[in-house]
Amino acid sequence: MTENEIANKIIGLGIEVHKALGPGLLESAYQECLFYKISKSGLFLLVEKEKPMPVVFEEVKLNCGYRIDLLVENKVVIEIKSVEALHDVHLAQTLTYMKLGNYKLGLLINFNVVMLKNGIKRVANGI
Repeated sequence: MTENEIANKIIGLGIEVHKALGPGLLESAYQECLFYKISKSGLFLLVEKEKPMPVVFEEVKLNCGYRIDLLVENKVVIEIKSVEALHDVHLAQTLTYMKLGNYKLGLLINFNVVMLKNGIKRVANGI
């Protein structure tokens, strides 16, 4: 499955989660529910939650506490937010994870919106 196909399936599952829960919950609640939906769907072989992302500095891996919310098929980074509005710092965070892991596609999803389609930002790096 390509990155775009994976992302499209994830967006559909995210919309299902948002329809069931609505806005206003903590990020951790949306993360757990989306992880559950993705795992339960049977569409993907590998879904990782809170995947550690070390920083490599002068050929040394440093564990600095960076963690990807969800990583699907070792291809698509999912960064989950529940904030008033997405800001450049949220985009920068997603791009940093993509750069550190050499991933081509990320989804920045803000569940704290009335309609989830208004809270999704697709972040491409080399696609």
